[in-house]
Amino acid sequence: MSLDKTYQLVPGTTIFDAEQSAKGYHLNQFCMSLMTAENRELYLADERAYLDAWPLREEQKRALLDRDLNAAIREGGNIYFLAKWGATLGLSFQQMAGSMTGMTEEAYRDMMVGGGRAAAGNRIDHALLEAAYCDPAQPAEHATITGAVFTSHVPAIGAAMDHHKTDEPYWSPVFEGYEFSKRWAKDNLPDVIFLVYNDHATAFDLSLIPTFVLGTGAAFPAADEGYGPRPVPGIEGDPDLAAHLAHSLIRDDFDLTLVNEMTVDHGLTVPLSLMFGDVEKWPCKVIPFHVNVVQYPVPSGARCFKLGRALRKAIESYDKPLNVQVWGTGGMSHQLQGPRAGLINQEWDNAFLDKLIEDPVGLSQLPHLEYVEEAGSEGIELVMWLIARGALSDLDGSGDIEVKHRFYHVPASNTAVGHLILENHPRADEPSVKE
Repeated sequence: MSLDKTYQLVPGTTIFDAEQSAKGYHLNQFCMSLMTAENRELYLADERAYLDAWPLREEQKRALLDRDLNAAIREGGNIYFLAKWGATLGLSFQQMAGSMTGMTEEAYRDMMVGGGRAAAGNRIDHALLEAAYCDPAQPAEHATITGAVFTSHVPAIGAAMDHHKTDEPYWSPVFEGYEFSKRWAKDNLPDVIFLVYNDHATAFDLSLIPTFVLGTGAAFPAADEGYGPRPVPGIEGDPDLAAHLAHSLIRDDFDLTLVNEMTVDHGLTVPLSLMFGDVEKWPCKVIPFHVNVVQYPVPSGARCFKLGRALRKAIESYDKPLNVQVWGTGGMSHQLQGPRAGLINQEWDNAFLDKLIEDPVGLSQLPHLEYVEEAGSEGIELVMWLIARGALSDLDGSGDIEVKHRFYHVPASNTAVGHLILENHPRADEPSVKE
């Protein structure tokens, strides 16, 4: 079923949703630049020159130069951001609001003194509303999840690749385990990868600790983690699909932080390197999805699993025939701090892989304490694998999965390496995830 956006039918109203945000990103960032006295002076000295320094569309520039707030909002502007621009021009909020109604400032003020604009006569036309709900069918073409990839994202693996050490005796067993994976990735190249990973105090420090972060921007560069950026390309995002996913997941009560600009660290780039090798450009688009597993409280396995179920519904309601893979990264057992540093639990790790394939619902009920006690303090990263597993179609009987590859090795630096490829085979005549 297509997403419910009937809010677009409310007359005289533009809702600032993810699509509007993407459309007006640079326009709204321009407005934010006016929060310093120096920039306000520069803007007022030469408005056109200041606007030309920003990557704005000509329609956006013209809306501002013409003082046309309605046009600015159509172009993706948000009124709270545009208020910074209005303040720079010396306009009150009431003056700005009045200019959008076709009323004089005095007439608008009198209307507000009289109790404001009445809702009567300013509601949705019921005929339009009924027409919007008349066809709840799945779009004729829609995106499909074709597989899931699960892999550790050890930073030392990336360093071994970057410094051409993959054939050394210590490292060769690790990379041999991904030879099949590289062939499979080439033969099963998706249009988009939804890649679940955790930032390692790179894009997010202790000033901001979001639980779930959806990357909605057009591009995300590789991060400098203290040793300089890895010699790998940044990723190309998919803002349209990401905006759609944001709408669907938040409507399903998952509170996401939406990020248009951030760097991506080894948690995201190492899995891409393992699957695609040394490339000048990643062969498909990537939507980054960060999960906080660094500072407690962290999301439970059950919450992550439910998010995966909601993610599948979100992807399958997107009305473009995209081939999408969902990757879960991190783990396996490892501890990087304290007297227990170096902990590895091979038996527990392999039992986790067994359950991930055969009993993901039961696996999702593991408490945090078991992850920490059995898999080490950093083994909690494995909850991210449950997002990818929750997105597959065998869980409600509407499809099947096929194990294409399984690999496990100890050690890779401080970590046990786990890797699994599951192909997703939904049945075309079966419904999507049930509400």
